[in-house]
Amino acid sequence: MARRQVISGVSIDLATIARDIGSLLAMEAALMTLSVLVAVVFGEWYAALAFLLAGGLTAAVGLGARYTFADAPNPVMKHGMIIAAGGWLCVAVFGAIPFVLGAYLTPTEVLAAYGARGGIDVSSLAVFRNPLHALFESMSGWTGSGLTMATTEPSLPRAFQWWRSLIQWVGGVGVIVLTVSILARPGSGSYALYRSEAREERIHPSIVSTVRTVWKIFVLYTVLSVAALFVAIRLSDYGSQLPLWEVGWQALNHAMTGLSTGGFSVTDNSIATYDSPLIETVLLPIMTLGAIAFPIHYAVLKDRDLSKLFSDLQTRWLFILFGVGVLLLSAQNVVALTSAFEPSAGYFGLQALGFSGAQVDAIRDSTFQFISALSCTGFQSAPIGGWGAGGKLIVAAAMTLGGAAGSTVGGIKIIRAYTIGRGITWQFSRVFLPSNAVVSLNMDGRRLSRDEMDREFSEAAMVSLLWIGLLCASSLLLVNLAGPDFTYADALFEVASAQGNVGLSTGITGPDMPVVAEAMFLLNMWVGRLEIIPILVFARGVLYGLEP
Repeated sequence: MARRQVISGVSIDLATIARDIGSLLAMEAALMTLSVLVAVVFGEWYAALAFLLAGGLTAAVGLGARYTFADAPNPVMKHGMIIAAGGWLCVAVFGAIPFVLGAYLTPTEVLAAYGARGGIDVSSLAVFRNPLHALFESMSGWTGSGLTMATTEPSLPRAFQWWRSLIQWVGGVGVIVLTVSILARPGSGSYALYRSEAREERIHPSIVSTVRTVWKIFVLYTVLSVAALFVAIRLSDYGSQLPLWEVGWQALNHAMTGLSTGGFSVTDNSIATYDSPLIETVLLPIMTLGAIAFPIHYAVLKDRDLSKLFSDLQTRWLFILFGVGVLLLSAQNVVALTSAFEPSAGYFGLQALGFSGAQVDAIRDSTFQFISALSCTGFQSAPIGGWGAGGKLIVAAAMTLGGAAGSTVGGIKIIRAYTIGRGITWQFSRVFLPSNAVVSLNMDGRRLSRDEMDREFSEAAMVSLLWIGLLCASSLLLVNLAGPDFTYADALFEVASAQGNVGLSTGITGPDMPVVAEAMFLLNMWVGRLEIIPILVFARGVLYGLEP
């Protein structure tokens, strides 16, 4: 009787939402349990206890909600969007608990030992005694943003390095996608959840089959990426000095965060630590794979036909933008060379073509950083804080746009930008047509009527306008908070990185940043991952309920 009362009337909506958010938390608890095993393998007993306690609490809440509201009906779209927004917020909140517990449970002398490994006095884990820093790290991980509060990543216990990589790996595809593939029921409820996470592309008619295929592709690419990075790191000057298990550890973590376009690193200075053209070259296709829609991967693998990459509109434009962006950024940075660029080994034989060492470095850094930005990965190989405003703005534009819809990237997405461009042209052309003309438009292999084009253009323009509006408002706030050492270009860059779920930084983000700015970035990362509309639906539901 009690259960029927809980899910009767208006509260049926809340029961549906609570049940499915509980499923997300149950999945997160399972991931925490896996991390306990990692901590045990490395003998990190305090970390193991932190993950065990956090996993138990998360499982109690998640499974409790799932069981209590088990009889709730399947979600429809209004539920799906609130489940997406509320679910991502909840997994970030609960995902912060291991950081806080680990920071408080680990004795000072043990933190000092971890810190010595990273070349500092106390492990970066101590930073997470501040719950806001822990929530920031968790939100950045789950949303694939990659901005971090950890001052020195090698000083973190291995279990926490793993946790950061794992939540980016799962979050890149989507925690809801993972839950649908394992727990959800077939039918309209799964479709509502799938679409709520800003995904519409299907590989199979069944949503459950689609997401399971996505995960199979993702795991396959991860294994291949680990192998390629292992070889590249081992052949580098840096990696040749490391034991094989450490090379494997770095390859595993960077493959997970590179393919998921997350960008967390286990080295002190991201990819710049290696200073290796070989490693950067291996990472370029890994980051690119993460920026291509999963249905295209499936088509290429199924038919063994690479030409399908270029027959897809978004993938074709992704490569075009890579080429144009690298040329523009290279030209900008070659012209505006500063002391931030130091001569290094040749890259793709450029020195043989008459380029100086500094110019080679500028081109090399520009190539890697633009692809890292447009793919929303956030690996950093260059001192971007020392770049001129022009270079920062080019990279900020790439982070704002992002890669293909249906991939692991953030940003506005290529298909929206293309739709807006075609829509503007369409609106101008209509001026010269009679009102009774029957017209259509071919776009991405589809023939759209006037009403269909108007609808798609309006949707793309609305999301993009809201996205850019929040970007501008946040950057204006940040430039007044960041201090005199940072310009508006720095502030715009940092907000574009957070909201685009990228992770590149000019130096603003860190434990000493203003509290208001840190809280604002939490909103930016959350909004950026779900593309705004689910957040607005969530806010409306909180303020006014779910009734029309």
